[in-house]
Order: sequence, then structure tokens, then C-alpha cells
Amino acid sequence: MSSDFVHLHTHSHYSLLEALPKIKPLLAHVHNQGMDALALTDNGSMYGVIEFYQKAHDKGVKPIIGVDMYLAPRTRFDKEHRIDTKPFRLVLLAENNAGYKNLMELSSTGWVDGFYYKPRIDKDLLKEYCEGKDHGLIALSGGFYGEIP
Repeated sequence: MSSDFVHLHTHSHYSLLEALPKIKPLLAHVHNQGMDALALTDNGSMYGVIEFYQKAHDKGVKPIIGVDMYLAPRTRFDKEHRIDTKPFRLVLLAENNAGYKNLMELSSTGWVDGFYYKPRIDKDLLKEYCEGKDHGLIALSGGFYGEIP
């Protein structure tokens, strides 16, 4: 039994203080439901990516690597209380190896340069890593805490 449905916004226990499922039981459930693929999009981090990738292949599930990024309302360098403490959310998925590398860069920069309560990126950084023909990133803008809603 195969399902055409794919979860593109899934959190694991690596989304600290926001989700409970561990990778192995999550993949077992997806496999038991007949799904062929799953995206892992933990909050602001890629801690579980390697475990997810390896165990997904073991279960016969196509792993889709992503991150639920925190997007600063102004810039990642602005850190003013009550203005910059509530970032928007933007799910980014890696379409290919270039996208995976861009996700790693964005995530790392969010932790190093943009951290203010959470690891944040901004639109300038997003633009920098999304320019060019093969940036390999897909953005999902429909999240409840996204800028559009």
C-alpha cells in the first residue's frame, strides 16, 4: 500500500521543548501508513538530520531535509526587546545537495550571527542563499506563525 501524501512540515524531539516524536518511531509510523517520503523540519536546527537520513533509508522512506527557520522581523542583527523577540517562521526544504549545503549555512549563521532568544535569519541572508539558478531551496509560506498569515 502506497500513499501519495507526504508530510512536509514534521518536527521531532530535536525541536527542543516543542515536539516529542523520536526519529525511529516517527519513521516506523510513516512506513506503517504506507507513505513513501517524509520531511524533517525541526525548529531552527538540523540536529537530527543525519540520524533521520540514515534511518529513513533503512525503512525505505525517502528523507526530505528541511528546517523550520526563525525569520527576524527586521534584521538578524536587531535585538530590541518587544520588537525582535517574536520572529516569523519559514519552512525551507532542500531540493538537492546544493539546497542541503545552503540549509547548513543558513542554520549555522542563524545560531552564530542572528541568535536572540532563538537562532534567526533575515531576508537579506535568505536572498543571498537563494540567488542563482541552482540554490536548491523550496520555501513553504503557509505556516501559522509565518509572515504571510
